[in-house]
Amino acid sequence: MAEFTVKNKYTLDDVPLIVKSLRDPETGCPWDKEQTHESIRKDLIEETYEVADAIDRADMDNLEEELGDLLMQIALHSEIEKEKGSFDIDDVADRLCKKLVLRHPHVFGEVIADDTETVLRNWEDIKRAEKSQKTGSDAINDVPKAYPALIRSQKVQKRAAYTGFDYKDVSGAMSDLRSEIDELDRAIAGDGDPAEELGDVLFSAVNVARFISADAELALTRACEKFISRFKITEDLAAERGIDMKKTDLDHLNMLWEESKKEKQGESEK
Repeated sequence: MAEFTVKNKYTLDDVPLIVKSLRDPETGCPWDKEQTHESIRKDLIEETYEVADAIDRADMDNLEEELGDLLMQIALHSEIEKEKGSFDIDDVADRLCKKLVLRHPHVFGEVIADDTETVLRNWEDIKRAEKSQKTGSDAINDVPKAYPALIRSQKVQKRAAYTGFDYKDVSGAMSDLRSEIDELDRAIAGDGDPAEELGDVLFSAVNVARFISADAELALTRACEKFISRFKITEDLAAERGIDMKKTDLDHLNMLWEESKKEKQGESEK
């Protein structure tokens, strides 16, 4: 049986000990003992999103809890590898610390970096040297395919831009976006693959986001939340006036939608 002492107050050092107890072949938890990297992959992703949700809601109490759940996932993955004799959580911490020291020569070395732009450029140069990335394609192919598409697109474009393959300013990105929308129009009319052209439109829109220093994933999330909020007001207005949204015409619905936008704007100005 793995040794563990129940306490009133725990520290970071206790986390791997608890996980080891949970994975104990004889006395551990049946569920925890069965888990593999693959079986808990989705849990790691879900816990990460729950951390992000707590941040978005500015709920620090929940953030404390969700960071713990995320830490549990890291500890569990590390314990699985420790059992194989590969690495443990101390190796994970060691590798992280060495990376942070190496990539911050302006803090732990003699390099001068007085602004964020210089820091990020140095970080990228050091990372490419670490990973032996000799070409832009090497760096682009290193972007994880498991990323959500908007995040992956923005990182791919950023790494391509690092090589000089980029527009001079946002006007070039906007022109490209308009061109892709025109191609989507033609594809919808029968000249081309609409799904493929839609992908090009989305990719071009992400490029615009990069130029205006916007996070494409966050921008779309906020747009989704804005739609939900306005739709609720529109639906409420329809209910108040005895309007069946399924039976009324689109022009009438658009009038309610415009009214909801004004009402929402009025709320934000209060």
